[in-house]
Amino acid sequence: MTGCQEITTYHKRELSLDAFVDLKIDAYALDFSLIRANLEHILRQEGEGSWAQRRVAGYYRGGGCLLWVTYGGVDERADTLVDILRERLTAIGFNQSPFRIDQVTADLERMRSLTFDDANPINLVAARLDFHLTAAYLRYVTGQRFGFVNPTFVLNRRDARDRDTAGAVISYRQLFDVAMDHPDDAYVRRVLRRITHDSLAIYLRQVEPSTPLYTKLQQLLPAADASRRRRLQVNMERCRWREHQSPEPGQKYIVVNVPAFHLWAVSPDSIVDMRVACGALKTKTPLLSSRITHMEINPEWVIPMSIVRDDVARHAGDSGYFARHRYYIADRNTGKHLSPRAVTRSMLLSGNYRVVQQGGAGNSLGRIIFRFPNKFSVFLHDTSSPGAFGRDNRGVSHGCVRAQRPFDLAVFLLGDDADEWLLDKLRISMGMRPKTDRGRGFLDELDPAEPTPTLVRSVPVSPRVPIFITYYTIFLAPDGALQDYPDVYGYDDAIGEALNTYI
Repeated sequence: MTGCQEITTYHKRELSLDAFVDLKIDAYALDFSLIRANLEHILRQEGEGSWAQRRVAGYYRGGGCLLWVTYGGVDERADTLVDILRERLTAIGFNQSPFRIDQVTADLERMRSLTFDDANPINLVAARLDFHLTAAYLRYVTGQRFGFVNPTFVLNRRDARDRDTAGAVISYRQLFDVAMDHPDDAYVRRVLRRITHDSLAIYLRQVEPSTPLYTKLQQLLPAADASRRRRLQVNMERCRWREHQSPEPGQKYIVVNVPAFHLWAVSPDSIVDMRVACGALKTKTPLLSSRITHMEINPEWVIPMSIVRDDVARHAGDSGYFARHRYYIADRNTGKHLSPRAVTRSMLLSGNYRVVQQGGAGNSLGRIIFRFPNKFSVFLHDTSSPGAFGRDNRGVSHGCVRAQRPFDLAVFLLGDDADEWLLDKLRISMGMRPKTDRGRGFLDELDPAEPTPTLVRSVPVSPRVPIFITYYTIFLAPDGALQDYPDVYGYDDAIGEALNTYI
C-alpha cells in the first residue's frame, strides 16, 4: 500500500481461507450428499400417488440436479413461484395446501434467517425446499396446460356395462373419446428447464387457458355462491383439456352441447342452430370429436345388439311385430333374409343375425343420417318421432343425436354452391315439397299410388366438416350468449369430486 511517498507493507497480505476456518459453523453448511439422502427419504415418505409426484421422483432418482438450491442458498426464483402461485390459485378458487405453499414459505424463512434446529437441519430443509418447489411448479403448470382431472379416466369409469355373478364391475361403458394432449417425458424435461431460465415467470402466466369461456367463468368466480362457484370451476376445468381437434379460423364446424340439447352449425358468415335430442340417462350420448364424411338418405337401421337384447328378442316368431316395425332379419355371414316365424329368441341373441329396419317413412333414423367415424356407432340423424323436440329434457335416444331440422343441416354441409337439383332430389327423397320447376314436374309425373322414390342415396361432404359432441353446463354459444344448463348426466358431480383435492 502506498501513499504520500510512504510505503507500508500490509500485514495480512498472505491471508488465506485457512484464517477463516474457525468461523465455519456446521449447522449452516450445505452438504449435497446429505441433501440427496434427505431427498430420497422424502420421496419414500411422499410416495408416488399423483402424476406430478411420480415425475418428480423419477427426475431426482434419475440423477437430476437440484433446481432451486445452490451453494448460495435459494434465490428469487422461489419467491417468483410462490408469489404467482398464491395469486393464481386464489384467482381460480383453489386451495394452496396441495401445493405446500405454507411449508415452502416456512422453509424459505428458515434458509434466509438461518433458523435451523434439530428437527429442521439445513440439509433437510434444503432437500424439502427443492422437492416441494419442483412438485408445486410441475403440478400447477401441468394442471393448467392439460387439466387437473383426466376425463378419460373419470368419465369412462361411471356406467357399468358388465358385472360378474357377485355384482362386481367387469367393464364400463365408454362415454368419452376425445383425442387430447397429455404430458410426456419431453414435456417434463422442457418445463423443468424453464426453472433455470429467465422465462419462469412468463411461462407461469402463459400456461393458463385464455379462451373466451374460461376468461368469462373466472371473472364470475369471486361473486359466486358455493354451489355456482363449484359449477364455474368444473367448467373451467373442461376448458383446460387440450383437444387435438379444434375449430380453425374461417372453418365450418358443428358443435353439439349435450346439456343444452342444442346444436350449432357455424360458418364464417352464418350460424344455423337447432334443438337436438340426445341419449337417455341409461344410454348416454358419448362425448367425441370427428368429421362428417357423408350423408345417407332414407337409411336402413341396423338395430344395435343392446336394443335387440332388451326390446326385440322377446318378439321372436311374431311376424306381425316385425311387419309393423318394418324389420327384417338377415344372416350376418350370407346376407340371406329369414322369416320371423323361423327365428327363435336364442338365435337373435347369438349375434349371428342382424335385425334391420327398412329405410323410408317411419324409420327410427328418419329420412337422413349424417355419418362420421367413431367407435360408438352413434351418428347425427333425422327422427320419426319429432315430438321429443318440444320437451325440455330431450334425453330420449339410445345414444345418437337427433336433429330438429336435418334438411337445413344438409344445406349447411353442402354449402352455398349446392346444386338446386341436388337439393330438390334431397327434398323429394325426404318427403318434402320441391322448390324448382324441374322438381315439381318430376312429382307431377309420378303415380300417386306408388311410393315416392329415393332419387339420391348418398352424398359426400367435401371438405369434411368437424363435429364436436361436448358437455358444458355453462356454455358460451357461438353467437356469444352465456347460458347455464342442467347437469343431465351427472358429469359435473364426477369432475367436481375429482377436483376436491384442489377446490
